[in-house]
Amino acid sequence: MSASRASRRRLRTPFPETGRAAPMSSLAVPAALAPRRAWHTDLPVLLVAVCWGASYLAAKEITTARTVLAVLVLRFALALPALAVAGRRALRALTGAQWRGAALLGLVLAGVFLLETYGVVHTSATNAGLIISLTMIFTPLAEAAVTRSRPTPPFLGAAALSVLGVVLLTQGAGFTRPSLGDLLMLLAACARTVHVLAMSRIRAVQAAGALPLTTVQLGSAVAVFGLLSAAAGAPAPWTAATGFGAREWAGLLFLSALCTVFAFFVQMWAVRRTSPSRVSLLLGTEPLWAAGAGIALGGDRLGALGLAGGALVLLGTAWGRRATA
Repeated sequence: MSASRASRRRLRTPFPETGRAAPMSSLAVPAALAPRRAWHTDLPVLLVAVCWGASYLAAKEITTARTVLAVLVLRFALALPALAVAGRRALRALTGAQWRGAALLGLVLAGVFLLETYGVVHTSATNAGLIISLTMIFTPLAEAAVTRSRPTPPFLGAAALSVLGVVLLTQGAGFTRPSLGDLLMLLAACARTVHVLAMSRIRAVQAAGALPLTTVQLGSAVAVFGLLSAAAGAPAPWTAATGFGAREWAGLLFLSALCTVFAFFVQMWAVRRTSPSRVSLLLGTEPLWAAGAGIALGGDRLGALGLAGGALVLLGTAWGRRATA
């Protein structure tokens, strides 16, 4: 092999986690310009984390226990057309097995959103955002159990720190029984873990594109929400929508447009311009923004124990991410 051909091969080294070849132009950026280019990618991803952090407060503001199903139908039904139009060619290319696998994942995803939304109705937005971050600890633990591998001692220490943080967080006003919402958010974190593991282990969907896979999952979830709403005698989505004022519609559009459509496209765009690890690290700041929105805008008050617990959750999840990197 000639020296020039060898150098070209080295310039197209795949990203370690995606196998996607790094474009020569991105590797040829002068060092002085690289940080500036990186921030052009990082800022939209960080904005997604901010939106997701604020989504708990937005959901809490527009949802009651009776309207959870109606709000979920409206949120994803508004987002689906944009996703379906953008991915119409990829949707037609899906095989029958991929459709079935994505629909199955959609059932799990429906459970995640049901637990999250009912949970945030019954707890504070701050608690919701911090407790759901335990997914970053639960997922490697569950994966280790499935693959029969042993987690490293640093990771186990990070997990223990996070669990202690959640205990303190949910007892912020003194040691009392955790609320129903706290327990539902803990179950939602477990359901998210199941969803992540299922995506990695259902062979049929592994070759499917992210856009059609997400679209089918959301469509399946909307069908579940609609059926449950009809079976439970809950208010119909259009009935709930007629009672919305400007504030409720703004919150719903925020959840649908920014927390769903915008967030999805930014992730697809960013992962092609930087590493998945960097994207994941930035999205991992979601609990921090959830706490900030809950305290600054939602009037949440944690107390000394709650603040200490929130700090431990953030520290434990950050340590756990480093331990599994």
